[in-house]
Amino acid sequence: MHNDGKVVPINKAQTTPSPLARLPVVLLQVRDKAAQQLQQGLQELFDNADDTLFEMADKALNNVDHHIFFEAMRDLRLKRKNFERVFMGQLFEAFANLGGAGRGERQLVPVVSYDKVPGILREDLEKALALEAMLGRVQHRDGLALGQLTTRLGALLGRSMDDCENPLGPALLCEFFLRAGRSLGVEIRVKLVMLKLFEKYVLSDADHLYGEANQLLVATGVLPELKAVPARRSGGRVPCKHTREARLPSADQPVDENGEHAFSTLRALLGAVRGSVAPTLEASAEPQPIATRDLLRLLSHLQQYVPEPDVEDDFDLRNQLKQLLTRVSVKSGKSRVVEEADEDVINLVALLFEFILNDHAVPDAFKALIARLQIPMLKLAVLDKSLFSRAGHPARRLLNEIAGAAIGWSPAEGNPRDSLYLRIEQVVQRLLNDFAEDPAIFSELLSEFCAFTADERRHSALLEQHTRDTEEARLRNEAARQRVADVLNRRLLGKVLPRSVVQFVQQAWSQVLLLASLKHGEQSVQWQAGLRTLDELIWSVGLHDDTEAGRHLLEQLPALLKALRDGMSGAGFDPFSTREFFVRLQALHVQAFEGGERLIEVQEPFVFDPGLPDAAQDLAADDPDLLKVRQLRVGVWLEFLEPEKTALRGKLNAIMAPADRYVFVNRAGLKVLERSAGQLALAFKRGALRILDEALLFERALATVAGNLRQLNRGK
Repeated sequence: MHNDGKVVPINKAQTTPSPLARLPVVLLQVRDKAAQQLQQGLQELFDNADDTLFEMADKALNNVDHHIFFEAMRDLRLKRKNFERVFMGQLFEAFANLGGAGRGERQLVPVVSYDKVPGILREDLEKALALEAMLGRVQHRDGLALGQLTTRLGALLGRSMDDCENPLGPALLCEFFLRAGRSLGVEIRVKLVMLKLFEKYVLSDADHLYGEANQLLVATGVLPELKAVPARRSGGRVPCKHTREARLPSADQPVDENGEHAFSTLRALLGAVRGSVAPTLEASAEPQPIATRDLLRLLSHLQQYVPEPDVEDDFDLRNQLKQLLTRVSVKSGKSRVVEEADEDVINLVALLFEFILNDHAVPDAFKALIARLQIPMLKLAVLDKSLFSRAGHPARRLLNEIAGAAIGWSPAEGNPRDSLYLRIEQVVQRLLNDFAEDPAIFSELLSEFCAFTADERRHSALLEQHTRDTEEARLRNEAARQRVADVLNRRLLGKVLPRSVVQFVQQAWSQVLLLASLKHGEQSVQWQAGLRTLDELIWSVGLHDDTEAGRHLLEQLPALLKALRDGMSGAGFDPFSTREFFVRLQALHVQAFEGGERLIEVQEPFVFDPGLPDAAQDLAADDPDLLKVRQLRVGVWLEFLEPEKTALRGKLNAIMAPADRYVFVNRAGLKVLERSAGQLALAFKRGALRILDEALLFERALATVAGNLRQLNRGK
């Protein structure tokens, strides 16, 4: 039978239904509700992107950056509609794929891999780190609500699902955003700004997104028994949102498949270091592997004897296990050895902690504390290999949160046992005392610690803003003082004038001009009037050889004296304190042609007070260390290592252009240091300054260890 090209046979139509036709109606409602909220978030993003980029262009330190930000503004305006269209199209396609066979085809947002691939672009690494941090923050904050939504979607579709498959999960939302942004011709700094804005205006409302989706599903009877997510506390978001319900897999639950796969990849590298955990016995002893359950009991035994942080004891976990295995072997008459997979876990955790305890970003005072976590982390890794693959793993995030909070701690702040130290010490002690085999304690401690650090961050953010405002006001004051000094120097240097007039101008009238500059600006009537009065004063006390000048002086004198008195009064000078000057001035005017008060030639330039020395003037514009300073961004932590001084850590809080001042604060938000660009560049040159790596500690450790193991395997 011949078929018309526009007619589809009934039997064929029935075998190829639309993916949307397979989706339950409630899922389409979830999609539409979410699309509406995401559309609003994107509109807010673009509405604010213009202002953000304009501000960055306005603060740019050079014409190149200024041009880059203005071009980015133009590009965003032209491509905004297409950007939103592509994003929403990706969202709808992802929902449609839930009803089809397209699972696993999507390329998820890249995260930092275990090792840095040779030749990887720095821009790609920066973007990957930013994405990893964003995803981590959403998981910290809304992980429970997201997990419940994913579970409900899976139940609705009749199959298991992962958060990364959830079209409303942060991983896919970030992917949609990146795909939509491929048409933008902007550089990495602008891309990172856009990612931050995406987090601020879209991902920050993920709790509402997941809350409404969960409510729609519950209303139709989809897993109503799941406990509702507690509402966020008022007064600010807590960046971690995990409770005891968010449990890790227990010992008798199947381990996550992706975790096993990632661990298998690492095991292929760990073969080079096997054999370090074995009893010291004669070779004739019969080897007998111990079960994982017995290994956990041995580790729990060692956990009771972890030394205190203030005890100088080099606790080598592998050596301690080796000694314990030797004692067990001697007692049993057999060589009790650890199974190969368990030994690989032991070696991997030991190498990770070796990196952590040598990392510059972790303050020395906290390294002994963190070292005490080695056995609890090892026991957890034996139970749950997904620790090595899941960026959102509570134990992994707890370690990252501890390291992130400690990075700003500085011994110069005084007592090392401050509130942060005591809180971390409490977390460590809880794990040593209470962690046997139930990993839920990590989620509980993560939630409590994040609540603590969130409060600290809120307080420090307020103080940081106050510090910025104060420094900006001080900078405006300094700039105005410099401009007044320049004005006075142009009018006084080289002139021969009475000493009392010179002193009056430098000590009193300079303050009148300064006040006019700060309050009204240098285009104002008040500023111009102050300059005219200054010029008339200088002219009035000059030597005049003709009677015409004298007559002009007599005509101008009343107005000049009134302007001087008004200016001094407006600047808050006490009339009695200026009376003596006006008496002297009157005498000077009377004696203008008779030679009165002793005259002096003004030779020294007038200055209010010396500012920061600018060492940058001795450096070439392309000096590598000066360029390194120019690349610093607000928020980065640095460590100052001056000889014979306690190391000081500071976060870059503000770059004050055009004065080129870099202001640093401590973790409480209080100013601790101010340096010029040149001073920082010279500090880099002599090794007295280093940038602290703020990337997630566990991820950096894993990447470095994997890289070192690859090198070791290549050398064999």
